[in-house]
Formats: sequence, structure tokens, C-alpha cells
Amino acid sequence: MKLHEKYIKRCIQLAKNGLGTTYPNPMVGCVIVLNDVIIGEGWHKRAGEPHAEVKAIESVKDKSLLKEATIYVSLEPCSHFGKTPPCANLIVEKGIKNVVIGIFDSNSNVSGKGVKHLKDNGCEVVVGVLESACFDLNKRFFTFHNKKRPFIILKWAETKDGFIDKKRNAGDDNSPNWISNQYSQQFVHKMRAEEQAILVGTNTALNDNPSLNVRSWVGENPIRVVLDRTSKIPVDYNLFNGEIKTIVFSETKHIIDSYGKVIFERIDFSENVPSQICEVLYKYEIQSVIIEGGSQTLQGFIDANLWDETFVFVGATNFKEGLFAPELKKVPFEVRKISNDTLKIYKNY
Repeated sequence: MKLHEKYIKRCIQLAKNGLGTTYPNPMVGCVIVLNDVIIGEGWHKRAGEPHAEVKAIESVKDKSLLKEATIYVSLEPCSHFGKTPPCANLIVEKGIKNVVIGIFDSNSNVSGKGVKHLKDNGCEVVVGVLESACFDLNKRFFTFHNKKRPFIILKWAETKDGFIDKKRNAGDDNSPNWISNQYSQQFVHKMRAEEQAILVGTNTALNDNPSLNVRSWVGENPIRVVLDRTSKIPVDYNLFNGEIKTIVFSETKHIIDSYGKVIFERIDFSENVPSQICEVLYKYEIQSVIIEGGSQTLQGFIDANLWDETFVFVGATNFKEGLFAPELKKVPFEVRKISNDTLKIYKNY
């Protein structure tokens, strides 16, 4: 089993190369081993492109070795035809008889079927190696398929004295009141590149006129999601520039209908707003979302217990007055220092 763990760890390491680029597919890594030597490996890069098992098999120079080798994969091989052929079928076709799998796939199209196909065709299959680590690798994917909602990450920055923003007065410009340092801000852009969507409330949009893109990191811009109950946000704001797919939640008919990459969705703001947001994002097959604010929006998700992870950046400054940060009555799972900032990470799973 220790030997199996060694190679599943390598699978996980490879799979992480696809963080932020494989949606709606999971991240998967694969290695092929003969006599305790890796002879092939691969990982899934992007939906529609070859899966990890295909890349690993392709990388083996002498294909005759496959019949004596063991294939390790972090997630159950698929057994259905999608944009690419089934990987379980390919493993059988190549004569690989020993298969070690980290965790079952919870997608109803696959769950258990890939393993069954392998066993029915004479493969020796081991499932459940480093299962917890394999689950964590694809926590977004599993949450989406098991809970029928995105994996929800709450994020905010607060001062040492517990404020999320300064008091705004009429006529103030909409420049952000930065609390965290430049390294924390870069970390946030890294987070954005890893998640599928990012959401802000009306006040944050009005006060900061954010772009919600990836500027200080390399990666794809997340889908923008904004709450605009009574259509207060001006149409010339950055969120409506049409450069990035944007979903706008409103209860009124906006001054303009959906256009280009900007989509308007109507919800009832007098009911459970976080739950309605999750339903719509699930409809759009969005597997993960960062809730960046403001305080009222974040507190709504906390109070509804609709969150999975929370990242709180505590800056080295005090505002003395202003808008209080959300209240989260939980002990941090992890605490890090980012220069003179403190990052507190909470988990809810």
C-alpha cells in the first residue's frame, strides 16, 4: 500500500497542473509504473483535450511494456463517450491488467462504471488510495456533483480593529480603500485564476468599480457575478464592459437586456438569496465561486451556512470606524503570515 501511495501522490502532483483550466472536468493525474520505475505519466490540461490516462499511455516509448505495467490514476477512469473516448476502454485495449485508483468519480456518468468495466475485462483494480487527498484535489468537482452547487469560497480583507472598509460619504471617489499588502493582493489574483467565478454585491460594485479580473497573476479570468437588485450599477462600469462573461442578479428589468457576455438573471431578493444564487450558478455549470463582498453579501452566505472555505486577510492597519467585517464564529484551520498581513483560513467540510 505504501508503494501505491507513492505513485498516487505523484498523480496528485501532476493533476494540480490543471488547476483552473480543466472546468467542467476534474483535475486528474496518471502514472504508469514497471518494476518500480515510472515509464509514463500525464495530466489533464483542458476540457476537450486528452485525459490524463491517454497522455500517460502516449508517453510510454515501448508500448509492449504496458501489459506488464501498473497504471495509477488519481480519479476513476471515465467509461462514457464525451468529448473524448472512455479511458477505461483504452486501458483494456492496451492490455494493462493492474490498475490503482485514488477515488471513485461521483459524476453519475462515471461513478463505479469505470471500475466495473475494468474488472469485467480482467483487470486487477485497487480503489481508495490516499482517498482524502484525492477528494481534496477535486473538492470543487465533488461538491458540484454531490451537493448540486458550486464550491463556495468566502474572501475578505479586514483591519486589525475589524473593519472591511472606511465610511463612504456622498461625493467620495470609488477608489478601493486597500487594507491588505501587495503580496496578499497578488495571492488573491492567484485565487481568482484558480476558481471559475467571482461574486460581489451592489455596494462593492458601486464603491470600487472593480474589474474582477486576473491582473497580477497568469491565468484565465473568472466569470464575474454581481448582485444588482434595483439596477443601480451604471452600465458604463467595468463589470458591464462585455470583456468577460458576467452574470447579473436583479429583480427588475434592467435598462438593457442580456447582451454579448453579460447575462441578466432575475431572482427574488426577499427570499433566500444565497440559495437562489447557487441554483443559478449550478444551472450554468459553475463549479466554484469566490464571494468577495461586500460585508452584507458575505454575511448572508455565512448565515445560510453556504460556504466551504473562507480566506480572511488581516492587514496591519486600523480604520477606527467604518463598515464592520463579517462575523464568522469559527476557529481557523490554518494561519499564515504574508509579510505584515495575517491570512486566516477556515474550512466548513
